[in-house]
Amino acid sequence: MKPLPERAEHPKKSTESSPGEMHGEDHKTTLGNHSARKTTAPGKAEWPVQLNGQTLANDVIDPTSQPQFDSRPPSPAFVPDPYPPREQWGGKYEFLLSCVGYCVGLGNVWRFPYLCYRNGGGVFLIPYFIMLFFTGVPLFLMELSLGQYGAAGPITVWKCCPLLKGIGIGMLCVSTLVCLYYNVIIAWTFYYLGSSFQSPLPWSCEHIANAGLCGKNITNVNGSRILSPTEVFWNEKVLGVVHSEGLHDPGPVRWPLAICLLAAWIIIFLCMLKGIRSSGKVVYVTATFPYFVLFVLIIRGATLEGSLQGVAFYLTPDWKRLASAQVWNDAASQIFYSLGIGVGGLLSMASYNKFDNNVIRDTLVITIGNCCTSFFAGFAIFSILGHMAWRKNVPVGEVADTGPGLAFVAYPEALALLPGSVFWSILFFLMLFMLGVDTLFGNMEGITTAVLDEFPQLRHNMKHKSLFLAVLCFSFYLMGLLLITDGGIYWFTLIDSFSTSFGLIIITLFMCLGISFFYGVNQFCQDIIDMICRCPPWCTKVLFYYKACWVFCTPFLLLFILTYIFIEMYNTSLHYGSYVYPRWGKALGVCMGATCCLQIPIWAIVAICKESGTLRDRFKKSIRPLNSWRVNNLNSEGAGERMEQERVEAPFTVNLTDMDFTAMTWEDGSQA
Repeated sequence: MKPLPERAEHPKKSTESSPGEMHGEDHKTTLGNHSARKTTAPGKAEWPVQLNGQTLANDVIDPTSQPQFDSRPPSPAFVPDPYPPREQWGGKYEFLLSCVGYCVGLGNVWRFPYLCYRNGGGVFLIPYFIMLFFTGVPLFLMELSLGQYGAAGPITVWKCCPLLKGIGIGMLCVSTLVCLYYNVIIAWTFYYLGSSFQSPLPWSCEHIANAGLCGKNITNVNGSRILSPTEVFWNEKVLGVVHSEGLHDPGPVRWPLAICLLAAWIIIFLCMLKGIRSSGKVVYVTATFPYFVLFVLIIRGATLEGSLQGVAFYLTPDWKRLASAQVWNDAASQIFYSLGIGVGGLLSMASYNKFDNNVIRDTLVITIGNCCTSFFAGFAIFSILGHMAWRKNVPVGEVADTGPGLAFVAYPEALALLPGSVFWSILFFLMLFMLGVDTLFGNMEGITTAVLDEFPQLRHNMKHKSLFLAVLCFSFYLMGLLLITDGGIYWFTLIDSFSTSFGLIIITLFMCLGISFFYGVNQFCQDIIDMICRCPPWCTKVLFYYKACWVFCTPFLLLFILTYIFIEMYNTSLHYGSYVYPRWGKALGVCMGATCCLQIPIWAIVAICKESGTLRDRFKKSIRPLNSWRVNNLNSEGAGERMEQERVEAPFTVNLTDMDFTAMTWEDGSQA
């Protein structure tokens, strides 16, 4: 039989039959049988024969109105998803509060104020905000936009550039290390919170056990300095570090802390059991309560004698410090770590956004709010530390500390001097608990989202998802037992020092370079504009600034931070108190950081090996987005219009296919 022309594309009436076509009853019977098969097939709509005798308005029939035939391979954009769509935040405030809670963590309270007074007081704010706008904000927007546009976790989202899948694996490794030690801080907070329900406080001078310490005082074995009741409580009652000789001597597990750690992981498990539907409601309390406590502490601190001395110590400028490279490195590292960039938490939380969420607005609100909170917390800390220095008649610098030393030694001692110390202690440690839980939510979300995206059958089976989350939390609990032994603080300091060190900087640097030069910074900016459907004029203009940062400023500053870290790592030794870490301990920490960043070249080699052709061809194919990259998100009204452009993979044919029978059916109806 001669192939028939594709008349379905030009529906014109014709009473003449083409040469070579069948005529008579046999022809009609054949067509009738064919039409009957089409109309009686299960799940198929009846063929619109009644339209054949009418004049159609359009010359081309909409292909979406035609039935799908097996002879035409369907486009991947329209393959039905066997799993239900991803869940979304219940509202925009849930996402904002989750990100604020994730970013505003313990570092805002116990690290920023110390860095501020150590690096020139108010002068430190100059490099701090410079690093914020040239490093923090651009990287924050990049991670939020990548997660929201791809609607996927840290691993799956790299369908935009399969060569860089190792970045997602590296983020997963960093999140694992952070979750491992971060919940130990929450366990310490639980221990102090429970101990605060005593009057007098067990670390205050009014407690009978501390009568000897506050009376004549005692000194360390070497007689170098005086021990305070808070130091004795922290080192002996909480940590038990006095019973360990170092990293090689962890000693037994401290079971009171083990119970607190178990309670902390149970709370995390329950809050994350239903994903963002449960954690998104919890953040209404955990993200707002710390602000209330900080505000109350500022008011209380302002009424204390000596508080102005502490605030002056916090903000007095030292302009000469601007010439120090350490000041700029501290500012960049504080911005980098306080925003939680490169760990995967931001990317995962943004993946549950609606497609048309204004990601630029959210970036500015969260980043500026986070930095203002750090500055705000400094007044709450130093006003009360100034009062303690006044009571002891010593300079403020002698009572100021950073890290766990501030949260569990210096500040509790200051609170113990206040009237109603029990109330203030409960309030403070409850705030620390909220800050820690919010940050851990983000880190855990990065891990769970990455795994659930790779194995979507877990996401939509509540029983399997709950079992996976329970196994994950219990595994972290078992691994965390090492950190609550007598020598656990040494392991804690080791993991804390190297888990978010050079490895995290390298991961973020490759993320910035990969999106800018492999995926394409112009394409990435266009993706952001596509997401913000009603993009105001200022959004389009501000993207030029972000583009310049992603291509030039941010990579340069990341290289500066990385260089400084390597120089400092080589020239200085790692220590906790008077204990200096052995060389093998420091090497172990370097291996932790290297394991995270080495995922990038390993998985890049895997991606290249999966392709075919020459090495150059393989590289080009491995940086090309997968077909499923731009059809991940079905959450916006305009997503369907963008998907229509993807249906170009299977060309039409002029062979005898079902499309030809369609044309014959129409022609037969026309002749009738």
